[in-house]
Amino acid sequence: MSERLRHTTVLLHEAVNALVEAAVACTARPSQWVDATFGRGGHSRALLARLPADATLVVFDKDLQAIEVAQALAAEDGRVQVRHEGFAHLGSLPAHSVDGLLMDLGVSSPQIDDAERGFSFRFDGPLDMRMDVTRGQTVAQWLAQAEADEIARVIRDYGEERFAGSVARAIVAHRQSKGPLTRTAELANLVAGVVRSREAGQHPATRTFQALRIFINGELDELQQALEAALTVLRPGGVLVVISFHSLEDRIVKRFIEQHSRQVFDRKAPFAPPRPMLLEALGRTKPSAQEVQDNPRARSAIMRVARRTEVVA
Repeated sequence: MSERLRHTTVLLHEAVNALVEAAVACTARPSQWVDATFGRGGHSRALLARLPADATLVVFDKDLQAIEVAQALAAEDGRVQVRHEGFAHLGSLPAHSVDGLLMDLGVSSPQIDDAERGFSFRFDGPLDMRMDVTRGQTVAQWLAQAEADEIARVIRDYGEERFAGSVARAIVAHRQSKGPLTRTAELANLVAGVVRSREAGQHPATRTFQALRIFINGELDELQQALEAALTVLRPGGVLVVISFHSLEDRIVKRFIEQHSRQVFDRKAPFAPPRPMLLEALGRTKPSAQEVQDNPRARSAIMRVARRTEVVA
């Protein structure tokens, strides 16, 4: 792999330590672990080094390049099982079968740095942005037919871009006068001409590109499905570790853990027993100053950890 397409795993040791050390040991049977977003396998390799010989590590990913790396790892280590699908499919695992579950959200450096994937405004390439290039619409195909109001909603809701309406109108105007946008450079230049203010050091198209990527891959819906599935597949004492890279993801994870880390009383049935606590929040971690210095892409990462409590029949 070229230097430009290498990936540096964020919060590598912190995540693996949280999984292994926080999980309540169970010696009655072989353990099962899940890397729900394999990427280039940094977390998986570090986790395998800590797991016993009879453990199983199930890895999920939608990206074909990631799956090729995962299959090569599985050929080396028989403990690895590979699933070419998104982590919304976690619920297909047996209930209460998982000791530790890791979700490292967002896009890997090789995806961002490969111009042909269309994730970055820094490199000119096809306006694609699909995690799984074997299915679904590209961003270019969606922008070629979406209404201005719909485009604005996506950019506003998923990118938190206050100039979303102006960007959407510019996209539609370009489509009508010059034809649909097909290249990342075209979109980045168009957005830069509309978004006049931005955060220091941030490209004007950052929020728009983030929004379109999240939307075209259904990332937030998939995250919500995966979190719900985690409640089912984690065994009592099993640990959930989630690393997020922007506020929309972290907000969903934070609220999910908070929601299930307290007893809930039914106001309509005040004498009924409360709904039990399903998770125990174990805190959050951010990258060290040294990690951010070594890998600037780690600067926005937040890791949240929770333990599955006892299952009530």
